[in-house]
Parts: sequence; structure tokens; C-alpha cells
Amino acid sequence: MRQPSRKCQYGYRMGLCSRRNLHQNHGWRGRCYQTRKIVISNLESHSSEWVPSRIHSVGIGLRMPHMEEVLLQRPAVPWFEILADNHIAQGGIIPRQLDLIRCNYPITLHSVGMSIAGADPLDFNYLKSLRQLYQNFEAAWISDHLCFSQHHQHQFHDLLPFPYTEESLQHVSQRVQQIQDYFAAPLLIENVSSYLSFNQSSLSEAEFIAHLCDKTGCKVLLDVNNIYVNEFNNGAPSDEWLSAFKRQSIGEIHLAGYEDKGEYLLDAHNNLVADEVWDLYQSVVKTYGDIPTLIEWDNDIPEFTTLQSEADKAESIRSKYCGEAKRYVSN
Repeated sequence: MRQPSRKCQYGYRMGLCSRRNLHQNHGWRGRCYQTRKIVISNLESHSSEWVPSRIHSVGIGLRMPHMEEVLLQRPAVPWFEILADNHIAQGGIIPRQLDLIRCNYPITLHSVGMSIAGADPLDFNYLKSLRQLYQNFEAAWISDHLCFSQHHQHQFHDLLPFPYTEESLQHVSQRVQQIQDYFAAPLLIENVSSYLSFNQSSLSEAEFIAHLCDKTGCKVLLDVNNIYVNEFNNGAPSDEWLSAFKRQSIGEIHLAGYEDKGEYLLDAHNNLVADEVWDLYQSVVKTYGDIPTLIEWDNDIPEFTTLQSEADKAESIRSKYCGEAKRYVSN
């Protein structure tokens, strides 16, 4: 359990210092310190409602347009996912912001640049930055995608698929194990959206990831929207994902909205979760049980209340089959 008087790197918990104080550096820590008794009193009133190392229920992907609102209003969200690359990139989330988020909510880290299936050597400068972020801000876990994103040191800034073969399984397994050894923690690996398939593949994507979990001990970040998108685009049967994994292999679920392009579906993360994806999510929860779920929205980002409404829909499905979860309520 988090201790009520615990200090963040930059002072006591956010929400008790004024907005003006947040934007002034000089004396900021001192003004927060003056409210210490109030801080401790307020925190004791709800400190037993959640454990920071335990991610549960339905969280929200925290993106920059909502950062200030979350810092100032502290909405009732069980946990947040942070895009690690936004923090590493110049002009991204500054450490103080992330530290304040971390002091008020459990967080996980999601990255896009490990290039897990790539042929280039792993970029340990990039991994070092991720590990520093992971350790400094006490993230519950870190995740990335089953894809490659660079070749011959050229960064494509996209999540590119590859053939699912025994040879590629061996290659990816070795790289995943290297990453996990470096982080000293299991890696969560997400299934990606795809707009083509490979004749060379001898395994389905679900089979490939299941074998990868068995070989390395990594966990699955099951993106339900991507499962549906790939079924529409490539004919990959979605029901295969309902029997491919051991329950303990699945660490997280992602939900997002696609964009209908007519001949194909684009995993654009710019819409409400589609009805078909909600139906598939319900089947996933019925099959695998209570798994932490996240609402993603990365483009054409709406008001934060829209994301909260989507999270409430997911929570109603989750609680229907798994029971009510204690939810962190911010003062």
C-alpha cells in the first residue's frame, strides 16, 4: 500500500497546489510542503482503495492534450498508460508532469520503437532510455509490438508485419529474451494490425505469439481492435484468439476505434470502439476473465469525457463477467 506521506520527486501529490503554483518553478516545492498536513489527511481518506503496483479494471491511454486536465482535476481513472516515446522525444512529457501523474495513479509504459522482429541489432541506447523511464517512474510494466520498425538503421515510424515462421520465432524469441534480461522483467507484446499476409507464414499470428510466450515467459497485450481489423482485412479468424493462450499469458487488453476505408479497415485510433469490437471484447472477457483493459485514442483526440465514457462501457462488460472492481476515486 502506498504510504500517505510519500513524496514525489518534485514535491507532494498534485491537486493540492494551485494551478498558478504548477506553472512557477521557484518555491514550488516549498508551497507544497506548507500543505503537508492537508495532503496527509486527504490521502489517508482513500489510500487503502488501491495498490500502486496492481493494475486493474479499465484504464485510459494518457495523451498530451489531456495532460493538464488530468493533473489539475485528477479524474477517477484506475490507471494510465503513458506512451514512452512521447516522453523520450524532445518536447514530450517533462519529468515533473510524469512524476505527478505517477504519484496519483498507477502507470504502465507503452513503446513503439523496440523493433522486436527487426534484423538490425537491438538499439540499446533506445532501450536504456526506456529502462530509465521504467525504473524512475515505477511503471507496472512496459509493452511494445510484434513487428519491426527499422531496417539498416532507417526508422520507418510504422509497425510493420513479418512472416510467422519457425525461423522468425527463434529470432524474435532471442530478442525478446535479451530485452527481458535487460529490463529484468517480463515484456508485454501486442498483436499489430496488418493489411497483407505472407505466403511464407507457417503459423498464424495467434499461434506465433502463444509459442513466443511459452519460450520466453513474455505476456500478451491483446489488442481486440487489431484482431477484428485483421479478420476483415486478411481473413484471419478472430475466434482463434479465444483458444490460443493460457489465461496467465495475457497481461493486458487494448480497445480502440478503427476507420472504415471501404475495402479495408485502418487501425487509426480515431473513433469510438466499434460494436463488433465490443462484441469480441465480451467474448475475450468471458473466455479469459478479468484482465486489465485500456482505452486508446491517438488521433482526432476528443474531450477526456469521451474516453471516460468508453472506459465505462468496457467496465460494464468486465464487471458483468468478473464482478465489481474497486476503483480509485480521486479527491
